[in-house]
Amino acid sequence: MEITITRSRRRRRTVSARLVNDTLFVYAPALMSEPALTKAIDNFKARFQRKKIKDELNRKTCLLEVARLLNEKYFDSKLKINKIEYVTNQSAKFGCCDYRSGNIRISHKLSAMPPWVRDYVVFHEMAHLLEPHHKKPFWDIVSRYPLAERARGYLMAVGMESQDCQEDEAGEQQLSF
Repeated sequence: MEITITRSRRRRRTVSARLVNDTLFVYAPALMSEPALTKAIDNFKARFQRKKIKDELNRKTCLLEVARLLNEKYFDSKLKINKIEYVTNQSAKFGCCDYRSGNIRISHKLSAMPPWVRDYVVFHEMAHLLEPHHKKPFWDIVSRYPLAERARGYLMAVGMESQDCQEDEAGEQQLSF
């Protein structure tokens, strides 16, 4: 990645950047120190890299189609999903669902896992559209996915869910996403 820095006396505090093709154009105050500018440039590089990964994943895999097939097969096409996409800012969770808006976010880390594991997480988040909490009715829905236990075991082996264990109404440990 090529970097072009433009310093301006008119800028006092803010640094901005834009990426055009493979060139990062950085606009910074004239009096900004080199260490501060280097830190800002590193932050911009990381941000643009995460955006590139997210855009490529969402272009490569149509999660909306995955969700549509799961909705059709397991929910009789009753669920209303507004938006579903890969995101790069979820490190501790595989997915999250805003049941009010119907938006689902899936961690980019799932793209490196087998499709049936990704499908399980999508299914799990879709179940939140019916049951927002990790209580027994929710887990009854999730158990309809045929590879649920296998996928949960795979995710346990990966080790991302360990902070998210909860007890259900019967006092059994349940994974949350």
